[in-house]
Amino acid sequence: MNRLKDESSPYLLQHADNPVDWYPWGDEAFRRAREQDKPVLLSVGYSACHWCHVMAHESFEDEPTAEMMNALFVNVKVDREERPDVDDIYMAAVQAIAGQGGWPMTVFLLPDGRPFYGGTYYPKESLYGRPSFTQLMSAVHDAYRNKRDQLEAQADNLHQALKRDVLAIGRVDDSGLATELLDEAALKLLGSIDRANGGFGTQPKFPNPISLEFLLRHYQRTGDAETGQLLSLSLRKMARGGIYDHVGGGFARYSVDAHWLVPHFEKMLYDNAQLSRLYLHAWQATGDDFYRSVAEDIYDYILREMTASAGGFYSATDADSEGVEGKFFVWTIEEVAEALDPIRADLPRALEIAIEYFGMTAAGNFEGSNILHLPRPPAETAENLGLSMEQLSEAASLIKHRLYAARAQRVPPLLDDKVLTSWNGMMLASLAEAARVLKRDDYLDAARRAGEFLLQDMIDDEGRLFRSHKDGRSKLNAYLEDYANLIDAMLELYQSTFDEGWFLTARRLAGFALAHFKSDDGGFYDTSDDHEALIVRPRNLQDNVTPSGNGMMARQLLRLAAYTGDAAYDEAARDILRKLCDAMPQYPQAFAESLNAADMLIRGIDEVAIIGNLESDDGAEIVDTLRLPYRPNQVSAWAPDDVDGQASIPLLRHRSAQAQKTTVYVCRNFACLMPVTTARETAGALGDK
Repeated sequence: MNRLKDESSPYLLQHADNPVDWYPWGDEAFRRAREQDKPVLLSVGYSACHWCHVMAHESFEDEPTAEMMNALFVNVKVDREERPDVDDIYMAAVQAIAGQGGWPMTVFLLPDGRPFYGGTYYPKESLYGRPSFTQLMSAVHDAYRNKRDQLEAQADNLHQALKRDVLAIGRVDDSGLATELLDEAALKLLGSIDRANGGFGTQPKFPNPISLEFLLRHYQRTGDAETGQLLSLSLRKMARGGIYDHVGGGFARYSVDAHWLVPHFEKMLYDNAQLSRLYLHAWQATGDDFYRSVAEDIYDYILREMTASAGGFYSATDADSEGVEGKFFVWTIEEVAEALDPIRADLPRALEIAIEYFGMTAAGNFEGSNILHLPRPPAETAENLGLSMEQLSEAASLIKHRLYAARAQRVPPLLDDKVLTSWNGMMLASLAEAARVLKRDDYLDAARRAGEFLLQDMIDDEGRLFRSHKDGRSKLNAYLEDYANLIDAMLELYQSTFDEGWFLTARRLAGFALAHFKSDDGGFYDTSDDHEALIVRPRNLQDNVTPSGNGMMARQLLRLAAYTGDAAYDEAARDILRKLCDAMPQYPQAFAESLNAADMLIRGIDEVAIIGNLESDDGAEIVDTLRLPYRPNQVSAWAPDDVDGQASIPLLRHRSAQAQKTTVYVCRNFACLMPVTTARETAGALGDK
């Protein structure tokens, strides 16, 4: 066992019995590198990363390779999910060196932490046009011993390029924050959609829910038919493809092909948090029950398989089981026949229906087995089978139940059971919103439990968040994205419960972020001012597979400004968006979350205050009017009785019920319409047609 044995990260623990003398990230490793005059070999990955497992098996578990690593380098292992700051800095360096990035990431550093060379996966033997890992190590060692001046110059150049203390981009005023920005960005996004298969680009293909959410906002704002058609194409193709788990629910991380059939089988919490919310919003915007069923399947999967007993949400499940990628998820026709045998008395055509419904063949579509997918729309499948849609739906439900029971007997993929604050914030925000939109008490109960866990275990006595939790222990200083996503979750919980405690927590978190993360020249750093000193202070404005901390924080600050009238929130949000107003329409996929915030700023927020009884007939109708439609730029607050000048939520101040009826005040930019007392009047005040 090496030094990783004392870590809590499942990824680091996977490497605890490597013959490599691994160090976790920290001062000890760099002190040893200085003492021994060795470069640092930094290896970054995550638990559900397939090629991380491949490189580990080929090289890190191999005694001769490990012996070479130990002799020539001080070796450091990092879980990118626990340390996004380290990952961000050195990924930027690798992209500058190699022109691309990914995981596993392999970076060589001077003993002071400055990178001088790096890449991603290196095979044990030279292939794929890449040198072998041992060849690479020999070349780096030789350069370190004999060409130190060149390495120092390379490291210095990279270090200068990585610094982000001043971002001289964007504008100093709001001149670029106009509707034209939104239209230009939407047009650019629409131009990059795959019009045959949906989604963006060719292959590999990621779901990209942030960009699709922006297009949904665009569709809701403009009613543009083409946008609606391309959104529908993308959402349906993804949910019918093999990237979606048709037996257990939830999406895999991405598809290796252009038509969503063959996934990389790992499932990530952040993907399913964002996609569940996207499909929920699509149902709100269109009323199409297909989207609702996908959203509910994801929520049910998360609550069944990815929720800890304490209430938090686990991070991921692996692509591999029993050392084979996808083995847990794929089927032969013979395996399906065996699984369905118990229901043949009730459903004699079960196997025939399953084969047609899931597009199965004897040869399979993945290494002799079948990735289940829906090759045709259900209506077409029903017609081919001579069934009604109701009959097909009932049969499919029974078949999925049996396949799930049979699959549960297999060896499951590894579960990454650490709890990350930012990913939990995403999932909690989605679940809390779904609870009120879908009127699901079970979702609300789970959302409350998750919120209570996060506030009890992930915040210290001074109001600082922790990043990671596992086995009863919370650790690591949290990042901007942790604060931003947890604020989002707290505001969604407030709007689903109207318990002011959640709202007050959101304000406290925002106050801490403004005090400790804000940059003097606008926007926020990813790390707090009391964070561990790294070679640069990370400051990332672009989205990755998750929203950027800056983009997410901008949207939450605008919501808080609408609730409170506090100009500091509004100005801090504008500072972010001003910097990006020229970049957003040019590179909308890189700045989609900031575009969502810009949409909120440019279009304005509906500030809704409700006074009175929500359980009366009129009150219940008003609540449905406020909650069921897709209105992404709306905030709501409620008080049971008249409110004077004192209130924890300033939006409620000086509000009173009219004629002893539940009363709604709809305001924009702190100017209010006349109060209304019916659902129909409320819809009119909100601009519904």
